[in-house]
Amino acid sequence: MTRPRAAEIDRRSFLELLGGGIVVLVGLGPSALVGQERRSTYPTDLNAYLRIGEDGRVTVFSGKIEMGQGVMTSLAQMIAEELGLPLESIEMVLGDTDRCPWDMGTFGSMTTRMFGPALRTAGAEARAALLGLAAERLGAPREQLVLDKGVISVKGDPSRKVTFGQLAKGQTIVRTVDEKAVLRTAREFAVMGRSPQRLDGRDKVTGAAKYAADVRLPGMLYARILRPPAHGAALRHADTSEAERQPGVRVVNQDGLVAVLHADPEAAESALGRIKAEWSTPPPGADADGIFQELLAKAPPPEAGDHKGDVSTLPASSRRFEQTYHKGYVAHATMEPHAALASIENGKATIWASTQTPFPTRDRIAKVLGMDAKDVRVITPYVGGGFGGKSAGRQADEAAQLARIVGRPVQVAWTRAEEFFYDTFDPASIVRIVSGLDAAGRVTHWDYEVFYAGERGSELFYDVPNVRLRTYGSWWGGDGGPHRFGVGAWRGPGANMNIFARESHMDAMAAGAGIDPVEFRRRNIKDARMLRVLETAARTFGWTAAAGPSRRGWGVACGADAGAYTVLMAQVKVDKATGAVNVERIVCAQDMGLVVNPDGATMQVEGSVTMGLGYVLSEELRFSGGRILDENFDTYELPRFSWLPRIETTLVPNDDLAPQGGGEPAIVPMGAVVANAVFDATGVRVTRLPIARARLRAALAG
Repeated sequence: MTRPRAAEIDRRSFLELLGGGIVVLVGLGPSALVGQERRSTYPTDLNAYLRIGEDGRVTVFSGKIEMGQGVMTSLAQMIAEELGLPLESIEMVLGDTDRCPWDMGTFGSMTTRMFGPALRTAGAEARAALLGLAAERLGAPREQLVLDKGVISVKGDPSRKVTFGQLAKGQTIVRTVDEKAVLRTAREFAVMGRSPQRLDGRDKVTGAAKYAADVRLPGMLYARILRPPAHGAALRHADTSEAERQPGVRVVNQDGLVAVLHADPEAAESALGRIKAEWSTPPPGADADGIFQELLAKAPPPEAGDHKGDVSTLPASSRRFEQTYHKGYVAHATMEPHAALASIENGKATIWASTQTPFPTRDRIAKVLGMDAKDVRVITPYVGGGFGGKSAGRQADEAAQLARIVGRPVQVAWTRAEEFFYDTFDPASIVRIVSGLDAAGRVTHWDYEVFYAGERGSELFYDVPNVRLRTYGSWWGGDGGPHRFGVGAWRGPGANMNIFARESHMDAMAAGAGIDPVEFRRRNIKDARMLRVLETAARTFGWTAAAGPSRRGWGVACGADAGAYTVLMAQVKVDKATGAVNVERIVCAQDMGLVVNPDGATMQVEGSVTMGLGYVLSEELRFSGGRILDENFDTYELPRFSWLPRIETTLVPNDDLAPQGGGEPAIVPMGAVVANAVFDATGVRVTRLPIARARLRAALAG
């Protein structure tokens, strides 16, 4: 995927934009000056900076956004730690393309592990700059200075002191971080490694938090847009005459965009219903059950992945295991539908958007409007859930187009039906595995083919001498692909399917060999880190060895994602009469390196388990060809509070490893751990997600 280039800005303009104070720039690659080429992968350019104001407060600017994952707090903890400041001295500015350095977006559990080190480096360099200035001001060597809560004093003489604000007043000192700064160690931490109150917590609990649909401007109009009945349908004719006769209604019919606008959103909705539209009929296509054959028929040539040894010859002494696994399309179903407000004044466009990608959104809108990117500003308020689904931003493009046409601020807020129609779904995917097992219970051969889920999560941490991995297509949609509607990133994209298939297959081999599934994994893992996480999970769960199916309803699954190692164990009960699966308990052991905020990390695990229950037990898009049949939550079933198991999280200490991702690692083994527990309870091996009641009931009856 090609990443957009940042808007060009020279150093003088950049500093004028920031104002006074001490400015620290983090240079992680080529210079940010005009004319310099930027690499397309984060982080390679000017990615993080902070300002120490004249009042001593620190403002942190980041292109990352807050969508409930807690990075507003954890990033503030990082900079507060390096500067020796209390958390309340930090102000965060996120996702504002006019105030923040370029960033490719917030996804992939990369904020803490990729942006975090840059931010900590900025803090460490700022600390060094402040100590140098204080040494000059106080006439004392740096090694005699003490830094505490924004005050630098001389050791043994606390009356000789100076504050951050006093040092910054009237100065703009630029320090560029071009080499590794000295970071504080875990033993020195006073802010990191703790769980303060979230910086966004009070606003969200009290309802004061503002989202894109909450923003209001004088004279703004609400837009409702004519939508096709199915993907692939084309508009033949639209009779807007009746809508135009409604008081206060403005109708737009331009460049394929048909919309009605009004100062009252309900009036706009009513006017939309008065448009008489004729659409072409899209060609028929498969439904949720027939889609897999259609996708296989359209599969592109494979891309080769891991390859070692020879998988073509399986010794006669080895047992052969062959299975195909399937998973349907899954919606993001975020609490907040896509929304955007656009205003164009004096040659400058400003868009408030619910988006995970402010800078790519800015660049895309600039092209839509025919403007220079520097004249387009995207501001990202709080985002009410993304999970990859708000990487795309069609609603922002539409709001910008309409604002240009009507010359007034325009808000586009999707209905739930529009949210389902234009979602970029987690794609339907298929995995085929052929494996071999020797008499000692060790995996000897692993031939793996994955269709439309990509490589993420398919990597083996098991010790297998003969391996071949082939990937057909990706989870990324693109143009002209085999899917009839948009697909894209969905929390741990591709890994949910790959780990479901791999860990289900490992479990099937363990059962075939008559070996306890935890012991089977021990025999085939040499990675000491994964073994430590596995042992921690088994100890916490109270696992006792038994070959499956033991009828206890216990399951285990291992996963590695976003730099973190995770092992889940589950206990389930299955109602054989109805096919309903009740997940009673989930134990998660997770090594995510140095933990910045333990409560935040635990919340991410709990959120992953809860959301994971959806794609495992109920969530599957209903469609027919390009027609989306799910329009709301009356038919698309999300996890309910009554489904939630007891969740026990153990964060495995590993302070020698830099912080790793925490938003996705615990969701990706959920399919396998529940499916394996269902097998242990019933003896029925689940090979398709979700584990729908009707499917499981039929399998149990068969």
